[in-house]
Amino acid sequence: MKEYSATAKEALGESELFLDFQQHLSRAAKVNRPMLIIGERGTGKELAASRLHFLSNRWEQPFVTMNCASLPPGLIESELFGHEAGAFTGASGRRKGRFEEADGGTLFLDEIGLIPMVVQEKILRAVEYGTFERVGSSFTHEVDVRIVAATNDDLPSLCEKGKFKEDLLDRLSFEVLFVPPLRVRKNDILLLAFHFAARMNRELEREDDIIFSEDIIDKMSDFSWPGNVRQLKNVVERAVYTCNNGEITEIKLDPFENPFADKLKDNAVSTEDIPVEQYKDAMRKLEVDFVKRALRKSDGKQKIAAEIMQLTYDQFRGLYRKYSDELSLEV
Repeated sequence: MKEYSATAKEALGESELFLDFQQHLSRAAKVNRPMLIIGERGTGKELAASRLHFLSNRWEQPFVTMNCASLPPGLIESELFGHEAGAFTGASGRRKGRFEEADGGTLFLDEIGLIPMVVQEKILRAVEYGTFERVGSSFTHEVDVRIVAATNDDLPSLCEKGKFKEDLLDRLSFEVLFVPPLRVRKNDILLLAFHFAARMNRELEREDDIIFSEDIIDKMSDFSWPGNVRQLKNVVERAVYTCNNGEITEIKLDPFENPFADKLKDNAVSTEDIPVEQYKDAMRKLEVDFVKRALRKSDGKQKIAAEIMQLTYDQFRGLYRKYSDELSLEV
């Protein structure tokens, strides 16, 4: 297995889908227009945005990022456009925003679907005319910024619901780049796994070569990786630091899997521990518990809850009416 330098980060792959995406991205980078990157969590949307910038004619200018999910909605406007002293409580001095910091370069807006509508209007103006005002000021600033936005949201759907401006979506979607999820890049899973393993090994200052057992290779290849490359990285690094002699024979796909689950089952209360005289009370508690859990799983939809419990709708309704007083306290 050939080794890849850490400078490549996680933008590695040799599958046809990955290479096609990189080729598409390289062509788009040369066009000085806004771009929209669509991708699931963990697919590397920020890496794609960074590549768009450094392959563009703006590569020597700033590449400024802002994750809209990490900020309260009320602060997004001042973070983007800056503010004057006294513009709001706590604004003790003048501050530049991300647009000014990115002047001449690229501004990457991650999770753009979370930006409030009133701020979207201001972004639209900045994209169309290259002008904006700081919060608390009427002075117009001019900037030359290329916007690259990313999201996992269905922005056209948000537009239909009145939660995203159609005009802004039109401006941002000169080109829409879809980052392929890892589950359709099967040929890249082992390539990335060995890369992350080697890098973790160096970090731990170990000299043993990392070897994955055949069972682990099959397990990684068959897994759907809902968290994509980021999840694979965590799984592999966790396996490397816990392995001995460089051979990985176990991986933990779900870090929240309870290691004591089997013991808890073994120690669970048996029906033999319940006195037969308490049959009615025990059955009542059991049925109420099952109905509550089914309703929670179905978001309160009784027909779906009935299907979950493998009951007819009438049977479920009978249980629901029977325990309506107790269910109404929590459901």
